[in-house]
Amino acid sequence: MNFIQKHAALRGRHIASMAAAVGISLLLGASAASATTVVKWLHLETDPKNVAAWEDIVKKYEAQHPDVDIQMQFLENEAFKAKLPTLLQSDDVPDFFFSWGGGVLKQQSETGALQDVTAALDADGGKLRNSYTPASVDGLTFDGKTWAIPYKVGLVSFFYNKALFAKAGVKAEDIKNWSDFLDAVKKIKAAGIVPIAGGGGEKWPIHFYWSYLVMREGGQKVFEAAKNGEGEGFLDPAIIKAGDDLAELGKLEPFQPGYLGATWPQTLGVFGDGKAAMILGFEATEANQRKNAGDGKGLAPDNIGRFDFPAVDGGAGKPTDTLGGLNGWAVTKKASKEAIDFLAFLTSAENERAMAKLGMLLPVAVGADDGVVNPLLAESAKELAASTWHQNFFDQDLGAAVGRVVNDVAVEIVSGQMNSKDGAQMIQDAFELEQ
Repeated sequence: MNFIQKHAALRGRHIASMAAAVGISLLLGASAASATTVVKWLHLETDPKNVAAWEDIVKKYEAQHPDVDIQMQFLENEAFKAKLPTLLQSDDVPDFFFSWGGGVLKQQSETGALQDVTAALDADGGKLRNSYTPASVDGLTFDGKTWAIPYKVGLVSFFYNKALFAKAGVKAEDIKNWSDFLDAVKKIKAAGIVPIAGGGGEKWPIHFYWSYLVMREGGQKVFEAAKNGEGEGFLDPAIIKAGDDLAELGKLEPFQPGYLGATWPQTLGVFGDGKAAMILGFEATEANQRKNAGDGKGLAPDNIGRFDFPAVDGGAGKPTDTLGGLNGWAVTKKASKEAIDFLAFLTSAENERAMAKLGMLLPVAVGADDGVVNPLLAESAKELAASTWHQNFFDQDLGAAVGRVVNDVAVEIVSGQMNSKDGAQMIQDAFELEQ
């Protein structure tokens, strides 16, 4: 073989070697790409600051787990509720999504669309389970199985405009019982001020009043009996009396004109614009009124106060019984172990503490309470700490079908279109249809 032939042969082998190396490299690259696990996170958070906080947590997790890609997907609240059942059966099913717990979560678990996360909570001697408050896990558990990873706890209470209260000569500390509250409404209205920002358009904001009054009139025993189909059910005299209390409030016409068509963001805007003295809302009302106000600023934090839902004289419920959400992340059937690992990271004490400092939540992670620095949130946290019975929202706890009737009935009663006994009968009928 002459020099030219040898050179050609060596060059051929070199090219073949290079091609093989490139081929191996491409195969390795394809393997690495295919090893990336995509985790789809479906949420309904509208506050850009809260989403940004989540995105920072995602970046930290992905930096520690370069083989995991967390993809955040958003649906608006009402669209979320409408589309979720179909989405759970589709090819584009998320790995986990926001859940209110209660009867809705229970019904979702019965469809087979969700993953039982009990084993994940109990792994490593219950390491993950023990990282949350017991009540938060219990509230997402049915028949011994847990169907969501706890995220936050919520509280519904009254928030008020201090300047408008002062103008009307009303002191929040004097509102101890329902009669005191009705008197305050009358005084505020007499001063030419709208007493309460009401959201009748979406209906569920009005159900807070009926729910709390049922809790105050009947207590836990009556409500538990009703939702378990025991005793007189929703026709219990205490529940009918709660409807009478709500009707009494409605007769005072306490809400802003057009409240029956107002969405919740619009209702928050009414309060944030100083056009109503009070609002019965979530623990994050101070932050939410700000972003929904006409000027984007809303009421100054030091102009907002809060007080517990008042007691009812002669009622069986305790003034320390509380109503509010217990939210978690429901994990779907085919979700990967990486999805649950990320949720453990998202809801760790460190991250929940950080989110609490931003005013995003009242944490469920053990040891994260010290992150609640916002004064109004701290008041809510204090009330929750002293709670003798924390009840999930009625429209969630009773399931979607009965919940819709509860919301409808609450609006009908407060607006004078239905009496409390007929309302109780409608709820009982809806309940029995579901059995």
